[in-house]
Amino acid sequence: MVAVSISVEGMFGLTWPLWKRISAEVEQLGFDGLFRSDHFTLPVPVNLDSLELIVSLCYLAEHTNRVHFGSLVAPLSFRDPVMLARQSLAIDDLSGGRMVLGVGAGWEEREHTMFGYELGDITTRFGRFAEGLEVVARLLRSNDPVSYSGKFFKLEEAILLPRPQDAGRPPIMVGGSGPKRTLPLAARYADIWNGQLVTPKQFRERNEQLDELIDAEGRKPKDVRRTMTFIPVCGRNPAELEARLSWMRRVVPMFAAMPLDALTGMLQESFNAFVGTPEELIEQIRKYAAAGADEVMLQFAGLDDIEGLELLAEHILPEAPTL
Repeated sequence: MVAVSISVEGMFGLTWPLWKRISAEVEQLGFDGLFRSDHFTLPVPVNLDSLELIVSLCYLAEHTNRVHFGSLVAPLSFRDPVMLARQSLAIDDLSGGRMVLGVGAGWEEREHTMFGYELGDITTRFGRFAEGLEVVARLLRSNDPVSYSGKFFKLEEAILLPRPQDAGRPPIMVGGSGPKRTLPLAARYADIWNGQLVTPKQFRERNEQLDELIDAEGRKPKDVRRTMTFIPVCGRNPAELEARLSWMRRVVPMFAAMPLDALTGMLQESFNAFVGTPEELIEQIRKYAAAGADEVMLQFAGLDDIEGLELLAEHILPEAPTL
């Protein structure tokens, strides 16, 4: 059985009215989880609303009862790992143990430049990410004070209180599919790995590599849950496919006049998006499940497209137990 969750791209114009409606619909329709990205703005010079991550997750903790939820992912290039760990502990307790702390290295140059954060080169990003992950893991998993001294972060006999009601919570999710840097960090620190921008075949290959890396860390592969995020452009006909993309056309000017075939082709080529019917989407999810995915996060671009959510729920969720 594969869990089916929704992921929302916050920098596409997410506001409180939209978030409240999406939250209610995802819970009511029966999806397993609700995740969202953590960005200030788009990577291109278009300025849209982008609801702050932590505050929006606090809302989920109080206004949903069933779904698990979290960051997909919070960049440690502008999120302080100590405060992020502290906030995640509190939100997890507030929600009754439904928070997932997803973290990444950071990538979008524009938002870092706008707000004075240093993104740095690849070596800097992943050096900071590795240190931040270790800080988060120590603070979340140790009931005793911990110390750490690195280039980017330091702890001295530090402990976050109160401790979680359930040991080992919230789980740490590492997002990304890079075999050289990201997967070794996931093997060392993650409770959940989230693959991105890969085909089912590539997901299987990364999954098998992760098993080997986990073994080398002295851990068991079963200790790390495997998840996959991808964009679904799903419709029963071209008109419905166009409806799935209407929000994206409205908020990103360069997409406004692009023919449907060209836009879907760009999404497939650049972001490994799925384009097709509900039946074809079921088969795509089945392929990821066969490659080792325990959960798929469908990255939903149409923030006001409730009909699109209903379409997914109607066709995909009844099949989830057999995937």
